Amino acid sequence: MSNTNLAHTPTQSGQYLTFMLAQEIYAVSILNIKEIIDFGYLTEVPMMPEFVRGVINLRGRVVPVIDLLARFGKGATPIAKRTCIVIVETDANDQTLKSQDLGIIVDAVNEVVNIESQDIEPPPSFGTGIRPDFIAGMIKRNNRFNIVLNVKRVLSVEEMTAISQSTTEHPSAKPTSVQS
Repeated sequence: MSNTNLAHTPTQSGQYLTFMLAQEIYAVSILNIKEIIDFGYLTEVPMMPEFVRGVINLRGRVVPVIDLLARFGKGATPIAKRTCIVIVETDANDQTLKSQDLGIIVDAVNEVVNIESQDIEPPPSFGTGIRPDFIAGMIKRNNRFNIVLNVKRVLSVEEMTAISQSTTEHPSAKPTSVQS
């Protein structure tokens, strides 16, 4: 029996977007990023998991918005002036599923950094406050560790499909907006 959930997949060299979430710095490969938008008008969708804050209309497309902090089991992200939504394209491993754009709520976007694969350390098996399979690796920058997220695990294909089906099946929704 293999433990594929905790197996470390080497993370590639490249550019990574860093962002803040609950005073921690996270990184995601820019190859996963489509765009970054200001937090704005969200439409809540009934009967969705707590970490799905709602959907947005992005140029005529319905895009589910995930609260990463809630996805990590740490409660809802407080909305502030620098809060934004990072639009991520998730790949489907199953050929019957299409790739899906998802928005993730972050406290603030920091910068894009170049990271070499040898600078990415394997994730620890505990002590990070989030599920180990959500972590692709750890990078040390400015005397601080940043968590490189495994987007495929955090936004898994199964959940992506369930979210996609739910957003099309529940057209009635309650809108929310930015709190000042």
